[in-house]
Amino acid sequence: MKSVSPRALLLGALLLGPSASMLALADDHIDVIDQATQVEMTPDQALQRLVEGNARFVAGNSTDRDLIAEQKATAGGQYPFAVVLSCLDSRSAPEIVFDQGVGDLFVGRVAGNVVDTNLLGSFEFATAAAGSKLIVVMGHTACGAVKGACDGVEVGNLTALLDEIEPAIDAVNTPTGTDRSSANIEFVNRVVETNVEMQVNELLRRSDVVRGLVEEGKVKVVGAVHDLSTGEVRFL
Repeated sequence: MKSVSPRALLLGALLLGPSASMLALADDHIDVIDQATQVEMTPDQALQRLVEGNARFVAGNSTDRDLIAEQKATAGGQYPFAVVLSCLDSRSAPEIVFDQGVGDLFVGRVAGNVVDTNLLGSFEFATAAAGSKLIVVMGHTACGAVKGACDGVEVGNLTALLDEIEPAIDAVNTPTGTDRSSANIEFVNRVVETNVEMQVNELLRRSDVVRGLVEEGKVKVVGAVHDLSTGEVRFL
C-alpha cells in the first residue's frame, strides 16, 4: 500500500473533508480561491491582491459578493492565500478592509495584535499545511490596547496582554517632557507601528516553521497599519 504523508493526512482531515481535493463551484461566476490558484500564487502576488482589495475598499468600490454562494462553493474545502493577524477592534476587520470573500483569508484576532503560542501554531498550520503564501501582522491607528498599555491599565487577564505591548512603548524615543499617555495620539500611533514591527520579528524568531518557509521564498511576512479614518492599509 502506498504510504501517505502526515501533511497529506492533515490536509485531508482539516481542510478537504470527505470530498475531492478541488473545490466544486456552486456557480461559475462565484470567485473563490481553488487549489490550483493558491498553489500557483507567489507571496508577492498574494500581497498585491490585498493591496488591490484595500484600494477598492478605500474607493468605495468593494466587490458585490454573494456570500451565501461563496459559503456553499467553499464547503468542500478551503485554500486561503493569506493569513492576517489583526487587532480585536470591530472597526478593523481584515476581510472587509482588504475586500476579500469567504475562503480567501485565515484571520487571527487579539487585542493589540500580539503573537502568542496558539497563534503561532495557527500560522504554521495555515502556511506549512494549508498552503497560504503570506502572513500580515496588521495594527491600526488609535488602538485601544496600545492606549491601555500606554496608560498602564490593569484589569484582570487584560493586564498580562497589555504587558506584551510594553517593549514597543519603551522602544519609542521622545523628547523629555513629552506626553507618553493615550492622550498623545501621535505617540500612540508610533507605538502601534513599532508594536507591529516587533510582532513580525517575534513571529519569525519563535517559529522555525514559518522562518524556514520565508527563507525558502515560499512565504512572506509583512507588517501593516490600518488607518481607521481613511480605511487605507499602509504596509511597512
